[in-house]
Amino acid sequence: MSDVTRTKHGRPVHHWRRDLVELAALFTAVAVADAVANLIGHGPDGAALLVISAVVLIATAGFHTWWARRHNHAPPTADDADARPAGHPTEHSAGATALWRMRTTVRDEPGSLAALCTALAHGRVDILSLQAHPLAEGTVDEFLLRAPEELSAAEITRGVSHAGGSGTWIERADAHDLVDAPTRILGLATRTALDAAELPLALRQLLGRCTIRSLPATSQDAAAADATDGAPVEGALEGTVLRLRAPEGEVITVERPYLPFTPTEFARARALVELDTRLGPRIPRSQDVLTLAEGNSITVRRADTTDVEAAKAMHDRCSRRTLSMRYHGPVHDADRYLNHLLSPRFGRTLAVQTASGRIVGIGHLLWDGDETEIALLVEDEWQRRGIGTELLGRLVALAVEASCESVYAVTQASNTGMVAAMRGLGLPLDYQIEEGTLVITARLDATPVISRPPYDASFEPQRAE
Repeated sequence: MSDVTRTKHGRPVHHWRRDLVELAALFTAVAVADAVANLIGHGPDGAALLVISAVVLIATAGFHTWWARRHNHAPPTADDADARPAGHPTEHSAGATALWRMRTTVRDEPGSLAALCTALAHGRVDILSLQAHPLAEGTVDEFLLRAPEELSAAEITRGVSHAGGSGTWIERADAHDLVDAPTRILGLATRTALDAAELPLALRQLLGRCTIRSLPATSQDAAAADATDGAPVEGALEGTVLRLRAPEGEVITVERPYLPFTPTEFARARALVELDTRLGPRIPRSQDVLTLAEGNSITVRRADTTDVEAAKAMHDRCSRRTLSMRYHGPVHDADRYLNHLLSPRFGRTLAVQTASGRIVGIGHLLWDGDETEIALLVEDEWQRRGIGTELLGRLVALAVEASCESVYAVTQASNTGMVAAMRGLGLPLDYQIEEGTLVITARLDATPVISRPPYDASFEPQRAE
């Protein structure tokens, strides 16, 4: 006999009246059994009747045990469901789920957010995180949701709309979105502080899919600086466009046509740009010393605008054909591109230099809106020694670390060396040829992050700081 029937507020509830009734029934049963035994035991068939009574009692006890077990495994009543602790799994929680990122605008009045959360709960949608972006009128709420796999984006949006949400935007999320916003922003700030080339990537990861352009400072006066191609010192927020200004006059433009920016996002982006400008030019100074197959030692390191003159000197030593293969235009304009190509604002550059300090090869990883371009130039005398393959592998590793989905190289169809190097990556490739121009795109979604490509065994690297 159990005197505990259910729990309330996490504590067992004892029913003393039920205990008293059961105890009285027990004493009554014992008294009746004793009277029956005395009556039957003195009769002619008393022994047989006692045996039959024992069998009946055993059968009754077995039936009672079966009935009790069946009762204990019955579906919970409404009271039992209410008493279930918060977070207890239900029959619906065992199915497959999907992650969603959602934004919607709600009225700035009490109860608006509660109505929205109630609507999501009715659809068995779990709210994992919530960020509020206040506006002049209303609030933009950004959710990370976990919903049943069978629940479509249209159904979620419809429920949110009925609850008062407007301008709803939703897309699939992944495990990376589970990191809370402060931690993610601090990580982006740390990456930006260590490397100036990280700023465009940090802005893209902070603001989602967007196009980032950087315009160098010009000699225009202050009035012209506020025109459409400029920005005020404090920056400008114009719907789906952000304009941010560095102290030296450079203008960074961020465009996201599919979703307007909020003042909160504008403040976060401006803080990252201010951090970058206060720290000034910087690149990681680590380098690798490698030994070529013929015994020559070379150094691979990051390069920036301080290497412009050395890069121009390499241009002078390159043949017209080599420069034409790289720049696809008049070779006498090649020097004009170097300030842009070597700027950390537009990507990352690796330089290969000899023991004497002469640069003999340059590889660029260039941010091109939502895409990423790879470009190589190796001095004629140093070609066919594996330098291009080494640069290409390292640039691809940098692209993977930057979470790029693909990289593309633009070259001429006759540039068999570049084609062979791209094929040597062992990645899925797409080819597009138009009027002699070849565009090779490599997909990186399944590529592991590596500090150095493992496929070229002709080098013996020695780490140097």
